[in-house]
Amino acid sequence: MRTPASLRSRFALLIALLVAALSWLLGGLIGHDSSQRIRDEIGRDLAETSFQMIDRLDRDMASRADYLQVLGSLRALREPTDPGEIRRLLDRLQQQIPSIAWIGYTDPQGTVLASSNGILEGASLAQRPVYLEGRKGLFVGDVHEAVLLAKLLPNPSGEAMKFVDISLATYGLDGELSGVLASHLSWGWAEEVRQSLLEPMQQRRNVEFLVLSQDHTVLLGPKALIGQILDLPALNQPNSDSNHWAVQQWPDGQDYLTGFAASQGHQGYAGLGWTVVARQPLDEAYAPARELTRNILLWGSALALLFAAIGWLLTGYFTRPLRQIAEAADRLSVGEITVIPDLHSPSEIAVLSQSIRHLVESLTHQQTALGIMEDRAHSDPLTGLPNRAALEKYLPRMQQDASASHSCLALLYLDLDGFKPVNDRFGHAAGDLLLQEVAKRLRACLRDGDLVARLGGDEFLMILRVSASDALPQARQIGERALQALAEPVELGEQQARVGCSIGGAFWPLDHAELGQALELADQALYRAKHAGKNRVEFQRPELPDALTS
Repeated sequence: MRTPASLRSRFALLIALLVAALSWLLGGLIGHDSSQRIRDEIGRDLAETSFQMIDRLDRDMASRADYLQVLGSLRALREPTDPGEIRRLLDRLQQQIPSIAWIGYTDPQGTVLASSNGILEGASLAQRPVYLEGRKGLFVGDVHEAVLLAKLLPNPSGEAMKFVDISLATYGLDGELSGVLASHLSWGWAEEVRQSLLEPMQQRRNVEFLVLSQDHTVLLGPKALIGQILDLPALNQPNSDSNHWAVQQWPDGQDYLTGFAASQGHQGYAGLGWTVVARQPLDEAYAPARELTRNILLWGSALALLFAAIGWLLTGYFTRPLRQIAEAADRLSVGEITVIPDLHSPSEIAVLSQSIRHLVESLTHQQTALGIMEDRAHSDPLTGLPNRAALEKYLPRMQQDASASHSCLALLYLDLDGFKPVNDRFGHAAGDLLLQEVAKRLRACLRDGDLVARLGGDEFLMILRVSASDALPQARQIGERALQALAEPVELGEQQARVGCSIGGAFWPLDHAELGQALELADQALYRAKHAGKNRVEFQRPELPDALTS
C-alpha cells in the first residue's frame, strides 16, 4: 500500500505541470484583453446595482401607495364619523412604516380632520397639491420641501427635510367624496435604501450613487451636487434598455465609468421618472487591469478555481460513499421511503452507514409511537371527535388565523335534549351508538376550517370561522342546520330514538376580547335556550352593533 506522502508527491508533480502550462497560456492573454474585460464587468455591475436601487425605490413607493389604498377602503374613512378612531388608525400605520413622516385625513373641503400625532389638525390643505391631486385619484408627487411641516416634525440632523407626497380620495357608500387621505414620506428613506443596498460596494470600489429627478436634478448624492441639474450625454440619448453604462466626462472634467438605471414603476405605480446613476473614476476602474498586467501571480485566484476542480474530481472516488449516504438521508427528510445504503468499504464509512441505519430505524419507531399516542390523547375514544385537550391545542391557532384574516370565531355550545331517557330506556350501548351518530351529523353540518369537539357526556362545542360583517347570520345558519340534522330519528338496531338539541352561541372578539369570557357567554346563552323551551338556538346578543359588523 502506498503511503500518503507518496500520494501527495504525485499530486504535487501533476499540479506543478498544470501551473507551468496555464501560466504560459494566461500570461500571453492577460495584457491583451484584461482591461476591456474588467471595464465591461464593472460597467455592468454599476448598471445592475443602479437598477437594484431604482427597483427597490419603485417597489417601496408602490407598497406605500398600496398601504394607503387599503387604509382608504376601511369603513372608518369611507364614512368618517369618529376622528379619534381615524387618528388611531393613522398613528398605527405611521408606527408600522417609520418612513411616513406625516399622514392625515381631510374632509371634502380640504380641512384636516385627523392626523398622525394630531399635527396640522384643523388646518386647510385645500390649496396644496397633495389635496388637489388626491381628489382626482391616487397621486404620487415628486420630492419637495415642506417648510411648515418641517418645523412641526423632529429633525435630529438639522438638515433641510424633504418629502414625497402620496394621497388619494375616499368615497362613501353613496359614491360621494368623503375625504382625502394624504401623506408625506420622508426622503431620508431613500438614503436608508442606498446605505442598505449599496454601502458595501461604495466603500469597496469607491463608487458614488446619485438619484436624479425627471429633469435630471440631483435629489440624492454628494452634497456638492444636490440641487444641480446633471448634464451628461448618456442621459439625453434614448436607450432601449432601462439600465446601461458608458464612459462619461462629468462637469468636474474627470472621466468616470457610469451606470444608469431609469425608473420603470411597479405594478399600478407608473413611477416618477427618477434615474439612479452610479459612477467610478476611470483610472480607479482600470487599476486592477494594470496590476494584473504587471504581476501575473494575481491570476492565482482564477487558477485556484481550476485546482479546486481538479481536486474535487480526484477526491470524488473517495467521497462517493458519503454522497450516497447523504442522498438517502435527503430522501428520508422529504418523506420518501428509502434506507441508508449498507456500505462495506472503506471500514470507517461502513461503520458510519451502520450507525446511521440503526439511528434512523430507532427514530422511525419512536416517531410512530409518539404519533399514535398524540392522536389518542387528542381524540374522544367513542366518537372520534377532538376532545378538550385538542381544543386547548387548536383554539390558539384558530385565534391567530382569525386575527390574521380579520374574521372572528363563533362559539356554539350544544347540549342534547332527551338523551338521558334514551340512555335509560335502551341502555348505555345504545346511548353510545346514538352519540356516534350525533357526531357524524354534526361533522356534516360544518364547513372547511370549522371544528366540532365533544366536551363530555352529551355536550359538544362548535368553533366556526365567520366574517365580522355577517357573523350572526352565518352562525345561526349552522346552528339551525345542526338542529334539523339532530331532529331526524336515529336507528338503534331494530328500534328508533329521537333527541333534540339546545344551542347557545357567542362571538370572539365581538362579544368579548378574551376567548375564555366569550366561551362563558356562549354557555350562558345555552342556559337561556334550555329554559326557553329547548330545541332552539340562542346567542349572547340577538343583533351585533353596526360598528362591529362593518
